[in-house]
Amino acid sequence: STHSSFGLAASYTDSSDDEVSPREKQQTNSKGSSNFCVKNIKQAEFGRREIEIAEQDMSALISLRKRAQGEKPLAGAKIVGCTHITAQTAVLIETLCALGAQCRWSACNIYSTQNEVAAALAEAGVAVFAWKGESEDDFWWCIDRCVNVDGWQANMILDDGGDLTHWVYKKYPSVFKKIRGIVEESVTGVHRLYQLSKAGKLCVPAMNVNDSVTKQKFDNLYCCRESILDGLKRTTDVMFGGKQVVVCGYGEVGKGCCAALKALGAIVYVTEIDPICALQACMDGFRVVKLSEVIRQVDVVITCTGNKNVVTREHLDRMKNSCIVCNMGHSNTEIDVTSLRTPELTWERVRSQVDHVIWPDGKRVVLLAEGRLLNLSCSTVPTFVLSITATTQALALIELYNAPEGRYKQDVYLLPKKMDEYVASLHLPSFDAHLTELTDDQAKYLGLNKNGPFKPNYY
Repeated sequence: STHSSFGLAASYTDSSDDEVSPREKQQTNSKGSSNFCVKNIKQAEFGRREIEIAEQDMSALISLRKRAQGEKPLAGAKIVGCTHITAQTAVLIETLCALGAQCRWSACNIYSTQNEVAAALAEAGVAVFAWKGESEDDFWWCIDRCVNVDGWQANMILDDGGDLTHWVYKKYPSVFKKIRGIVEESVTGVHRLYQLSKAGKLCVPAMNVNDSVTKQKFDNLYCCRESILDGLKRTTDVMFGGKQVVVCGYGEVGKGCCAALKALGAIVYVTEIDPICALQACMDGFRVVKLSEVIRQVDVVITCTGNKNVVTREHLDRMKNSCIVCNMGHSNTEIDVTSLRTPELTWERVRSQVDHVIWPDGKRVVLLAEGRLLNLSCSTVPTFVLSITATTQALALIELYNAPEGRYKQDVYLLPKKMDEYVASLHLPSFDAHLTELTDDQAKYLGLNKNGPFKPNYY
């Protein structure tokens, strides 16, 4: 496609669209190191400010930093990471460094990197390889540069979406001899880990952070509840009152999206394959339909299933003029965007991350972020919620890195419930929330330890 390089390089501190690839540039930070590849190292000061702003709302990570700084629980850890590179994840990366780790980092999405934040990390000495608007080839090159280094071998992996883990399996399987564990944070990546485990190919322990309560019930639900509207408003200025919207999937992400849209007066339909989630949608007051039943009449289509080809070319052909189509799931597989790259359809880039796809009869479909993650590609996500996820990831890394030989087998684990509760308790002071303590008598009556864990693992 001819349009795809247009406007992608722009970040809000740098609107110049220079065409030189970061890979061609010679850049060094103020310490003389060139062990990084970012858009523009000169933006480091802007990025530092963004990170400082994020720290204000991530007090739990900062308190973890203060609490554990003395004992350096990650001393000797060599972490290779692949996540969205934003001000919020920078606070996580710098926390890991403060706890003793060395880090090399790449982006798990070609659009979600904040260039100025990547620059600030590079300036601070993190080996970061990422910029906004990477090509597919750049994407894998960056991951490769993080893993394949002379004289440095990773012993921990922090992944979001499973691409880094996949790359190491494909290209550098011997690296797993040194790896003590993988921490994975997305539904998509966790799914890939369970497939490896089932096939008997998972050769190190892995921690499934996505399904820990503090991630599922917060990041996926509350984060999406706030950021879905933000992403749609910033890209299209759409008015939601009275609009007909179909949300595909009623997991935690779908639940968050539906709650926000309903609150603004949208008429919301849900598609679902799981009878339990479908029944929840019904109880919450949403019509559960097949996509084909409503596709002609809806104004907005949002996917959040983690599946592929949920919105097909056939659906896209039947949409009404100016229907908005976007994805809130991790991977860009949910909307069949490839089927739209055909000669009879015209693509018009109308804004950064907004394409009008025009049919021969003049009908337009508004496609956001080329079907990639809407909130991270087109807006920002609430910092506070990311603090919860990031604290969970940090604790999972500490747990796997320090676990005695043999505690974790070559399998996928959930974070111990006690740690979930610890993460939650670190966030309560922000709200001046006061926990009630059980009396000995009450604890005995419930059959609980008064310090927790308070709920069974499946909760």
